[in-house]
Amino acid sequence: MSADERFLDRVLTMEVGRCTEAAAIEASKMIGRGDKEGADDAAVSALREAFNKLHIDGTVVIGEGERDEAPMLYIGEKVGIGDGPKVDIALDPLEGTTLTAKAMANSLAVVAMAQGGTLLHAPDVYMDKIACGPGYPEGVIDLDAPIEENIAALAKAKGAPTEDITLCILDRERHQSLIEGARRMGARVFLISDGDVAGVFHTTEASTGIDLYVGQGGAPEGVLAAAALRCVGGQMQGRLVIRNDDERARAERIGIADLNRKYALRDLASGDVIFAATGVTNGTMLDGVKWERGYVSTHTVVMRSKTGTVRYIRARSQR
Repeated sequence: MSADERFLDRVLTMEVGRCTEAAAIEASKMIGRGDKEGADDAAVSALREAFNKLHIDGTVVIGEGERDEAPMLYIGEKVGIGDGPKVDIALDPLEGTTLTAKAMANSLAVVAMAQGGTLLHAPDVYMDKIACGPGYPEGVIDLDAPIEENIAALAKAKGAPTEDITLCILDRERHQSLIEGARRMGARVFLISDGDVAGVFHTTEASTGIDLYVGQGGAPEGVLAAAALRCVGGQMQGRLVIRNDDERARAERIGIADLNRKYALRDLASGDVIFAATGVTNGTMLDGVKWERGYVSTHTVVMRSKTGTVRYIRARSQR
């Protein structure tokens, strides 16, 4: 085992969780205040500060935007002390800014980290996605198949009727045909207003009751979601949605030549992946930050693809 691998084993797995904790704590101060930009700014600043205490040579490959759009944690920014392993970092300091501003459920601070060159540098465009959790035969879902076929295939693999399948999807007009197709099959449809990283994340845990995630959301969020699925053995496919010349230029600028490529899970996130998420507001899988007299409590999940380990961490610190 190399020094870098030992470093990932013994240090970074837990340290990544501490980074999302820091972002979630600062964002939580803005819950219910109606200021989604202020909440995001607080999370970004805290996450960047936490990263820069780590012994890594990190490059942000999924971040807050390009250099001219984001003052920090922009795509290409170097983070960390610089004396450790080279790592790619994908992040969403506050997934669900609107959810936080309105004190709604399932906002998260999310980070994925992997060896350098192993996370897809996805442009800031939409992506068509389909994902399911672990325990199914490879290829059970297909992005190019109708929703009815995917539900039927998943139900067969699960050994259950289609009425027992629940899919999660963003509540958007563009998804109406998917929703109608699912309901024709008798499947349950769990609609979410925001946060498609959390939507895919729900498929990783049987207790949520979510079997399938489908729909169109952000491509950067697709990489983060893929990182979580890599850690538990789920499946995912995605394809970029290019709507205009500006988006085409964004993709080409970062070296994507085949705009019609169907990405499999390992195309989105390969290598040894660490994924961490901390609840900001209460959610289906993670509790939100809780402030008590003299203390703040957090609820975090940390996963690693190499070992398949999933750790839920409840932490309380003095404030």
